[in-house]
Amino acid sequence: MSRTRPLSRRDFLRQGAVAAGAIALPTGRLRTARDAALAPAPATRTQHVVLLAFAGGVRKKEVLETPANVPNLMRIASAGVSMAKVRCENVGHYGAALSIFTGFVEEMGIRDNERGLNPTLFERLRRDAGLAADQIWLSTAGGAQGRLFAHSDHPDYGAAFAANVLDGDGLFNVEFRSLLESFGRPRPDSEHDRAVLDRLAAALDPDALRTESGVMRPDPEQVQRVSRFVLDELTGNTAELTGPGASDAKAIRVGLQILRTFRPRLLGITLQGHDIAHGSYNGYVDVIRRNDQEVGALWDAIQQDPELRDSTSVLVLPEFGRDADLNERNGLDHGDRSEQMLEVFLIAAGPDFRKGRVLRDDARTIDVCPTVLELLAPRIDARVEGRVIRGLFA
Repeated sequence: MSRTRPLSRRDFLRQGAVAAGAIALPTGRLRTARDAALAPAPATRTQHVVLLAFAGGVRKKEVLETPANVPNLMRIASAGVSMAKVRCENVGHYGAALSIFTGFVEEMGIRDNERGLNPTLFERLRRDAGLAADQIWLSTAGGAQGRLFAHSDHPDYGAAFAANVLDGDGLFNVEFRSLLESFGRPRPDSEHDRAVLDRLAAALDPDALRTESGVMRPDPEQVQRVSRFVLDELTGNTAELTGPGASDAKAIRVGLQILRTFRPRLLGITLQGHDIAHGSYNGYVDVIRRNDQEVGALWDAIQQDPELRDSTSVLVLPEFGRDADLNERNGLDHGDRSEQMLEVFLIAAGPDFRKGRVLRDDARTIDVCPTVLELLAPRIDARVEGRVIRGLFA
């Protein structure tokens, strides 16, 4: 639809219904109450997992070895487990970060923009564990590559089992972005803009959704939750965040709102602001500190929530580190394949993990995917290269 043609209420409702369906429920069968009743009881106490990937290259030297930079991560580590010998294989941002979500050593380079062929843990939980669409979410710091983590091009998995995706600006997907842009990205600072938001809410109303032949309509309660969430994001203060690491801060804050609103089984968050290190070591450290504050707020919100406190596990790790020595710009690249580059850290805390432990075990970044699957769906047979990190478990 042309953005210049006036949008009738009928057209708006029709497009809003499409967007609402795309937002709330990616293609795939809705899980019914009967499905939930027949599902086997979980073997772990963890009901929710937050997997936070520092996908911008972070050395453990500025984290575990400089605890003053990350007091909040240290608090999380003291409540759980820290590991300082976690090996990565790929040193390109995209492939290295994707490896965390697939459990395979991915070969993609830094500029690749195609989806991987190995299913992500999002798809495995949707397809193999039968989790509903609103239970799997990904909040990214923006960029085309970040959104590619949501699903693979594997013929047995793919878009039908994708995670719901929000980028650092709080926009759900292409369809929803187009719908918003047709109204000029409204902000509620006038009566006109408030009216626009009211129309947006009406477009997401379940009464406006109609079932076509053979297509199930989204769950009305779910649509209402999406509607409230969208309006909260549009009227929230994440858009006011600026400066280095702003997209990361947005991704973490949006992730927190997802956790509060939808109580997902899995929430992935990917950050990329640390890559400012190429041109500025000091800027890189500033982003580490800023993100630590946001992660601390996320952790505190979990601990203050009676439902989430005793049922949520949090895992934090980079996709790789950075060079051992500064470059000519007084920054840090990532290509020397030193130990600072290839050996990173993992911090994990939750009801099934050990408490206050520093593990000297060896692990790999590809081990995180099967470890998360062990927490949320231990009965599925996920054949991946990585192995469950047993040392984390109490």
